[in-house]
Amino acid sequence: MTVRAVVKGVGHYLPTRVVENAEFERTLDTTDEWIRTRSGIERRHFAAEGETTSMMGAEAAKNALIDAGLTVADIDAVIVATSTPDLTFPSVATMVQNELGMRQGFAFDVQAVCAGFIFALSNANAQIVSGQAKRILVIGAETFSRIMDWEDRGTCVLFGDGAGALVLEAQEGTGTSADRGILSTDLNSDGAYREMLFVDGGVSTTGTSGKLRMQGNALFRQAVQKLASTAETALDRAGIAPQDVDWVVPHQANIRIIEGTAKKLGLPMEKVVVTVQDHGNTSAASIPLAMSVGKARGQIKQGDLCVAEAIGGGLAWGAVVLRW
Repeated sequence: MTVRAVVKGVGHYLPTRVVENAEFERTLDTTDEWIRTRSGIERRHFAAEGETTSMMGAEAAKNALIDAGLTVADIDAVIVATSTPDLTFPSVATMVQNELGMRQGFAFDVQAVCAGFIFALSNANAQIVSGQAKRILVIGAETFSRIMDWEDRGTCVLFGDGAGALVLEAQEGTGTSADRGILSTDLNSDGAYREMLFVDGGVSTTGTSGKLRMQGNALFRQAVQKLASTAETALDRAGIAPQDVDWVVPHQANIRIIEGTAKKLGLPMEKVVVTVQDHGNTSAASIPLAMSVGKARGQIKQGDLCVAEAIGGGLAWGAVVLRW
């Protein structure tokens, strides 16, 4: 018998405020065409005043539980991937746990910036395979609008807020790539690339949250190569060829990165779930958001073979292969 971490349900939440590209034309030397051409982004959602990462994460979790046909009493753990927590501590995960009325199990955060959800999925998979938990809520939630420099046109137009969640459940498999569930993972990091994407503040340095800083061109070059490489490694570990993949669910940072990665993998864009045009870069939330939207669109169906990959500050990058 092989234990697999199977997707039982998926859900997402987006703030009600939608910000079109044209809104930035009022305050920045930019245009809707400039933003679309360089990123593929047309609009994004921004959290309302008082709306926090934990609030959005909890709403996404509730929707995932509904989709799974489960209640909070069925959940053993909550793992939240985020770089924009409500507070320095406690964790967002414990706040979500409390909001859900969950009094059992355990909860903690994972921080790997835009790759956070991949790292959280890998962690949840290990918890389930080891028998530590039977069902885990894995959430990506971000309020990146709170760390933007609104005078930096190269970054502030790229990011948005939101949350996505999966319910993973332990199920028996055959031990082959025909099983449903997570089939393989690949995680990587290299701190030498820190200056490419970072926030210029923190508790032990400035005592403030700081603002996001990015070297866009340098990061682009690293992203395409590293994303394709980690996806290929994860597929190889699962014994699967790229052409057998039904859907690539990439981190939704930039349409050119998404297209470049698909090309390196030898896959057509028709096999890629793309939501960047509507959400912008929601960091750790982008992959579960895309999975939820992809399922709602009728793209991702039970039995489909998916590869999810992401890269974020650190640099940290990785991929997960799963059969839906």
